[in-house]
Amino acid sequence: MGKTRGIKELTDEQILSGIKNSDYEIFTLLYSGYFQNLALASVKYVKDVFIAEGIVQDVFIRMWEDPSLLDAVYALRPYLYRSVINQSINYINRQKNIEQHHEKIARRMEDANIETLHEEQELKKLIYAEIERLPAQCKKIFKMSRFEGLKYREIAERLDLSERTVENHIANALKTLRSRLLVESREKEGAYRLRLLSVLLPLLFVVME
Repeated sequence: MGKTRGIKELTDEQILSGIKNSDYEIFTLLYSGYFQNLALASVKYVKDVFIAEGIVQDVFIRMWEDPSLLDAVYALRPYLYRSVINQSINYINRQKNIEQHHEKIARRMEDANIETLHEEQELKKLIYAEIERLPAQCKKIFKMSRFEGLKYREIAERLDLSERTVENHIANALKTLRSRLLVESREKEGAYRLRLLSVLLPLLFVVME
């Protein structure tokens, strides 16, 4: 193989035999000799040079890793082009399926779903507004606990307080918010109340000691 100058000097039989015997030099010659043309063929389908190059690379990698794919191959050039074109079409079909899936999700977002989503955001605004009404230190500690995920010990260290003081502030915040917001939920009926409770419960009843 040391005298080989290019892929054109090898027969298909020699190339196929070389790849089946894991001859990396022959594989490299084949890759460099066909890569550009195969990528150009793929671009006609996928309309993106980087995707096309990835498809061609995948075809060569599979051929190298599983030479049995070549067992029934006698004409190498048609096989390579056919493989790249098939993979390009498969890529297009996968993209179409993804787009169709997204379109289905979008169509399901009917007016009722959008109203529900809007209502949930309004509920969150109500909760955050009530948090803002807490006394300054109490509000700060509560936010550090619920929104930053800090433990009582960490909050105490940051604010130079005792853990007991932090615990008392959290307890007072929870008591106040439960009183205000659960009253709000009792005044509502049906789905609205359930949605309000679903937003409230994780916030008001999770203890982060």
